[in-house]
Amino acid sequence: MTHNILDYGAVGDGVSNDTGAIQRAIDACAAQGGGRVLLPGGKVYRAGMLILRSHTELHLEMGAVLKGSDRQKDFAPAGAASPAAAKRDVPSYENSEYTGLPTRFFLYAKDCENVAVTGFGRIDGNEESFHGEKNPWHIEGAEYPRVPLLYLENVRHLTLHQVTLANSAFWTVHMVGCRDVLIDGIRILNSLNMANCDGIDPDHCQNVRIHGCHIETADDSIVFKNTAGAMQYGPCDNIVVSDCTLISTSAAIKFGTESEDTFRNILVHNCTISRSNRGISLQLRDQGDIENVTFSNITIETRHFSPAHWWGAAEPIAVTALKRKPETRIGRIRNVRFQNIRCRSENGILIHGDPDRNESANIGGILFDGVSLELYHESRWPGGYFDLRPTFGPSSANALSALYARYAANAVFRDCSVTAAPGLSEAMDRPFDVEACENVQTPALRQA
Repeated sequence: MTHNILDYGAVGDGVSNDTGAIQRAIDACAAQGGGRVLLPGGKVYRAGMLILRSHTELHLEMGAVLKGSDRQKDFAPAGAASPAAAKRDVPSYENSEYTGLPTRFFLYAKDCENVAVTGFGRIDGNEESFHGEKNPWHIEGAEYPRVPLLYLENVRHLTLHQVTLANSAFWTVHMVGCRDVLIDGIRILNSLNMANCDGIDPDHCQNVRIHGCHIETADDSIVFKNTAGAMQYGPCDNIVVSDCTLISTSAAIKFGTESEDTFRNILVHNCTISRSNRGISLQLRDQGDIENVTFSNITIETRHFSPAHWWGAAEPIAVTALKRKPETRIGRIRNVRFQNIRCRSENGILIHGDPDRNESANIGGILFDGVSLELYHESRWPGGYFDLRPTFGPSSANALSALYARYAANAVFRDCSVTAAPGLSEAMDRPFDVEACENVQTPALRQA
């Protein structure tokens, strides 16, 4: 059965607050056993927090826009006082520790099953109303954490299909403890300057398929997390990402840095990464492990962004396992494959394990098979370093190398090649800078 929100009092003039009307339509749909809640096209509906229900599809017709309210109090749960805006003591690029538990929401679902958001319409997070300090390369949020566009916790059988998600001021699709998830053909179009506006964040999720999506974000495009606040839901497990196009001012594909549980059995293939600060980044900073992961058939293009404002230094592939704090119990990265990957980058590949591991290296069993790297330099930023943030130790390793490796074991390069643009090969004192490693093989360097 279809429930048209206009029949429940929605106006859709881009000014009126339609939160109540939309919520009444959702609640009536769920009360009748499920169906479709329709947002007709050609109108702009302004709303605050909306609670999705089981067996309910929120469908936005072509030309329909659901836009976040200008009033911060509209995103607070009913009966809860809207928290005062909390400005961080330090900018997010210096410290962005986050438990994964927001206090306000736009679209919200918890303890549900059979939830869908579909259609060729647009959901707009009204990012501008959350702006803080700005410069030409970065927009800091006025507070932290801000309102995620979709926050979905403990949802079984979740579907996001075709819809466009835009202008999120914080994590766009944050899924916590969700199982059996299909995200198919969506577009995420965020600012390339707005801090913390991740694209898709599977957090302690299992059996997830992300297919055919286009994502543009200032922060990480697709990022797997195991946050401290949701340990009851278990690891990130059994996930496939395929046929996506990704653009990021941070990392296009990332694991972490919130990594309190294990990431395993994850496949990423047939994707194109362009105009990004990092391509693939495994950033283990906590006690969880990363294991049984394959990246295949991927093209990566990275370039430097402002190093003062964004983590990363144009590394096409970065595999790091470092303690977040001196007392951290750090996990392991093992059994990871990079197959048939073509990189054009302003920096080389980074591998860096924990120097304090006593028994053995905590990065091991890494295979690079058919990986080509073309080094070039065109951006305004000088480069010549690798970024290790966040960690309590040194934040960077000063080098221009095709490969910089420390404290790793059994990293094999098979049928790989490195090509440097004229002038770059001469600028590298050590094209393959490998120390304190065991059985790390390197490919040959060729000049273009």
